[in-house]
Amino acid sequence: MDMNQYLEVFIEESKEHLQTCSEQLLVLEKNPEDLSIVNEIFRSAHTLKGMSATMGYEDLANLTHKMENVLDAIRNSQIVLSPELFDVIFLAVDDLEAMVMSIAEGGDGKRNVMGVVHQLEMIEKGESPVSSIIAEVAAASAVLEKEEMTVVEYDEFEWTVLQQSKDQGFSSFEISIGLREDCLLKAARVFMVFEVLEKSCEVIKSHPPVELLEEEQFDQRFTITVVTRETSDEIKNKIMKVSEVDQVVVIALDLEHLRYAAHSKDYKVTEIPKQETNNAELPTEYDDKKKQAPVKTASSKTIRVNIERLDILMNLFEELVIDRGRLDQISSDLDNQELHETVERMSRITSDLQTIVLNMRMVPVETVFNRFPKMVRQLARDLNKKVNLEINGAETELDRTVIDEIGDPLVHLIRNAMDHGIETPEERLAKGKNEEGKILLKAYHSGNHVFIEIEDDGAGINKDRVLNKALSNGILTKETAATLTDKQIYELIFASGFSTAETISDVSGRGVGLDVVKNTIESLGGSVTIDSKENEGSIFLIQLPLTLSIISVMLVAIQNEKYAIPLSSIIETAIIKKADIMNAHNQQVIDFRGKVLPLLFLKDIFEVPINQEEGESLSVVIVRKGDKLAGLVVDSFIGQLEIVLKSLGNYLTSAFAISGATILGDGQVALIIDCNTLIH
Repeated sequence: MDMNQYLEVFIEESKEHLQTCSEQLLVLEKNPEDLSIVNEIFRSAHTLKGMSATMGYEDLANLTHKMENVLDAIRNSQIVLSPELFDVIFLAVDDLEAMVMSIAEGGDGKRNVMGVVHQLEMIEKGESPVSSIIAEVAAASAVLEKEEMTVVEYDEFEWTVLQQSKDQGFSSFEISIGLREDCLLKAARVFMVFEVLEKSCEVIKSHPPVELLEEEQFDQRFTITVVTRETSDEIKNKIMKVSEVDQVVVIALDLEHLRYAAHSKDYKVTEIPKQETNNAELPTEYDDKKKQAPVKTASSKTIRVNIERLDILMNLFEELVIDRGRLDQISSDLDNQELHETVERMSRITSDLQTIVLNMRMVPVETVFNRFPKMVRQLARDLNKKVNLEINGAETELDRTVIDEIGDPLVHLIRNAMDHGIETPEERLAKGKNEEGKILLKAYHSGNHVFIEIEDDGAGINKDRVLNKALSNGILTKETAATLTDKQIYELIFASGFSTAETISDVSGRGVGLDVVKNTIESLGGSVTIDSKENEGSIFLIQLPLTLSIISVMLVAIQNEKYAIPLSSIIETAIIKKADIMNAHNQQVIDFRGKVLPLLFLKDIFEVPINQEEGESLSVVIVRKGDKLAGLVVDSFIGQLEIVLKSLGNYLTSAFAISGATILGDGQVALIIDCNTLIH
């Protein structure tokens, strides 16, 4: 039987089962006495095992089988749940997800999972897996200590690089290099060692960091982690040729053992003796929970459709929208009543069709939110903090193109809230707060936009600290700082390279992240704002358009050319007299309801050829970007309409303040103005 025809269904359903496992494990960790949750995880694991075996993915089926054995022992009360056990099961789920992703990308789904399988087998026997790992790591550490080797710790990104390199056939080594005691130019020798290695290896990390090595702030020994296709002997021989290198020790990295050792804590797995379990009397409340059947969810009639087909359907519909505009134009030109009625009816039908097509492309933000609980759990443990992530409105829908882009910005904001916002349990108790911090991730619809809030009850933003950092970085002057409102001060943290972290960590401190968040959100036609109260918490509010492909615009004329301005950016339109224009700081401005409003003459910005002179009055479109306003001076307003946003392609990516183009009903091309770029 040809299994390829079922491959797509297998991949999708495997992802769903693994997502269920991850979600239910997080719930189980908070309610370890509720065995109905274990049954739910067991069912997903059992189904995944059967599907994998049927499709011929033996490694996937074997690992799932081992995990299933542990879950079976848990639900039969043979093993007590502990944080250490959860760590092992989460590692197993991570490996299963990596194997499914390998299959989805055209791979064979094979992966070295001997380490995790060994841990699961030990748990199944009632033994503590940490004891064997600690023994192995201790033995390895003894050897390293004997050779004066430094044990290097790796962050998630470095782990990923090492693992992917291993999957592609590369070897990973930790190289400990000792210089002679009488070496005078240590930095020069370090440079020569790096130069030798970089010819045949990829350097992943050094200990101490490169900055300290360059400043010679280390003893005679340092460690470098590399990935390469060369053998350990070849690497050693090359380094030994560098002058004043006294000793080189090359150790192959065992990723499985090191990764588990990094996650392991001093916990203990306990096996309940069967005879005691049979005789033990469990509390009534516990017994009720155990017997409680899981809630059945109503199944909906759905069909899986390849996303490429929806893209094709969307492209065809966009062409239909363009033709609808063309028919409207012809109908008004000919002034034929029957044609006019037919076109009106067609417009109503295409409007209904537009709603259906756009809804088909809508995806719940749940697909993005689902990855965060596990991330928050691991990050909380890394930071030694207690954090509860609450998610509301996960069913809120967004266009698929927007969903694809918002994942990384949300990761940045949640990591930022956990590192900078939520305090340690000791600090929270000292402030009279609950030792467990809370992060609320909320999504909801409002008009033609979706709003996503990330709220925490942490330390909030220290205005003085932000201002001082901005002044020291040269982002603003003291004169400007004195005029800023609280919200404007908070928005300084979006400046490139800005960070108030005292030390650089794996989570934050480099000043990279929030500026990327803002740029990404604005490139989607959205905005991000901050509100904060010191010692009470912060709220990041993201506003996003429902869809990016069909948008409402105001069509304007500039000389003989037509331009479109998105309605989402427009506050209002106005007619002003030339005599009302004033000059301030080499900028033409007007007094707009008590505020100074800068004017931007689009004919000058876009270098439009002038064929007719201006009158005494000017047409102005007032647009907004966050708290900033500007007036765009045009020649005339044409009207409001819905247009299809078309990309300018790779050849015109440098076009200033133009986000795309559209084809109008009369066949003309109108460029779409990017207001976010104009208001800088």
